[in-house]
Amino acid sequence: MRYDFVVIGANGIQGRIVSRSLLENGWSVLLAANDDYRMEKLIEHPKADFALIDLRRMDRVKRVVKKSGAAVVVNCSVDDFNLGVTKMALELGMNYVDLGSEEAMTYDQFNLSNEFRDKGIIGITGMGSTPGITNVMLRYVRPKFDTIETVHVGFSWNSNQPAFVTPFSIDAIAYEFSDKAKMLENGKFVERHPTECTTGYYYRAIGKQKTQYTKHIEHHTYYEYLKDIGIKNVSVFSSFPPHSYTALKTLLDLGFMTKEPIQIDGATVKPLDFTTEVLRRIPVPEGYTEKENLWLKVFGRKAGQRKAVEMDVVAGTLPGWEEATCNIDTGFPVAITAEMILEGKIPEKGMFAPEFVMPPEPFFTELAKRRLFVYENGKRINEVPAGKTLEAAALKGRQPAELAAAPRT
Repeated sequence: MRYDFVVIGANGIQGRIVSRSLLENGWSVLLAANDDYRMEKLIEHPKADFALIDLRRMDRVKRVVKKSGAAVVVNCSVDDFNLGVTKMALELGMNYVDLGSEEAMTYDQFNLSNEFRDKGIIGITGMGSTPGITNVMLRYVRPKFDTIETVHVGFSWNSNQPAFVTPFSIDAIAYEFSDKAKMLENGKFVERHPTECTTGYYYRAIGKQKTQYTKHIEHHTYYEYLKDIGIKNVSVFSSFPPHSYTALKTLLDLGFMTKEPIQIDGATVKPLDFTTEVLRRIPVPEGYTEKENLWLKVFGRKAGQRKAVEMDVVAGTLPGWEEATCNIDTGFPVAITAEMILEGKIPEKGMFAPEFVMPPEPFFTELAKRRLFVYENGKRINEVPAGKTLEAAALKGRQPAELAAAPRT
């Protein structure tokens, strides 16, 4: 059987969201992962199949992916493997999308752009929530300015219960909580420890929360995108509810998030791998819901006058997607992007960050179909098109429920 998509890391939090979204939209998917934990329903889908892979053996992975015949490789694995999977997709002549890499690896991916273009394929790195949605919001905002000097971007979330539920990526949190962030300040990159941030932001969907500087790739791709119109400052922030922040910080401080191998009964184990395996087994409590606010603030000038634009995306727990919590705002954009690539809606060829190629309006419309609403200076700008209906799980074409008149978050 030939598949429309192959999802690498299909057993992870984001991989399961992406895979289910694609399958319920009618596409065929090869689910590729190092185990099939909590994947029973996905594997049972008539348009899905499962392949056991080990990304430390890329030669074997390449054979599996090549045999799938997929048009798009969707990489939801931890970012340690992103460059290897990118090179594999390039070698096989397959389009590619991932959730984002750290700085050095991102530039290594960009250095493959000419080879992607020569093969007539596209790769997009960093297409989740942030990076991802926020990058597309920046593309939407750019034409509203003549010059852009400062960009602030980040996320904040909270839940209706003070219960710890495993967030988006323990691997990412391990460095976001501990590594210095390379911020752009007055045109130069400087390093700031997360705790150096003393700002407390007020978020439209969350309220006020303590904020920390965050190591992300947006500092660099935003600079590349805006350097011709005057960008001097880029800062990335993250905010967590106290109960989640305390739990994560404790795990970090006790060494449970280190990648330094240790020996246990003759076996070599990375504490982070052990922690990830334990945490992914934590169930979502009954009645538990989350709300997340992705945000972007842009400051510059238009026609000689100072101008500021604030963009927000508000995501909440969706009926039928309770176990995914607010991670839908990371998984859904990846699935949308993969579909847009397959459908030829992104004509560019090469390797890109999202702000260079993703068409904002069609993308925002797809977000609205999934109850991810975009706001510009407090006004919602994305709507579900007339006649387009979705089910409670927010996927088109199944058991419709009109969302165009849904209350705004």
